[in-house]
Amino acid sequence: MLRKALVILGLILLGMQFFSPEKNISNLSSGNSIDLNHSTPKEIGVLLKRSCYDCHSNNTVYPWYSNLQPFAWWQQSHVVEGKEELNFDEFNTYNVKKKKHKLEEIAEVIENGEMPLGSYTVIHRNAILSPIEKDKLISWAQELQKTVN
Repeated sequence: MLRKALVILGLILLGMQFFSPEKNISNLSSGNSIDLNHSTPKEIGVLLKRSCYDCHSNNTVYPWYSNLQPFAWWQQSHVVEGKEELNFDEFNTYNVKKKKHKLEEIAEVIENGEMPLGSYTVIHRNAILSPIEKDKLISWAQELQKTVN
């Protein structure tokens, strides 16, 4: 009975490999990205790309396990949800009120340790922000919030 259940489970897992979600990869540079339209120092841009862009941009860097199901579906759901919440590549399409709110949220979630997600940094150790990096991102978001239009 156990052997039969394991064989069925194996066949299901094998079958799942033929159904992959579409990847979040764009070859086009968005003219609406935050760094093209707002004051984003190079150091801040590097931090955002390293720790935020996989889920909050139009380009995700996919690790090897993203080709395996159900990991690919799980990762894709995080990317879709992340882009719905905030997309740095589409930031300039937001109205002023939404921009200010998103910048406020950026500072808040970093300060509270909610971002980057713990489930993300377990595997992507380079995405972990040091206290100094957190302070820089928070200060940048707060300053930009004051001047954004």
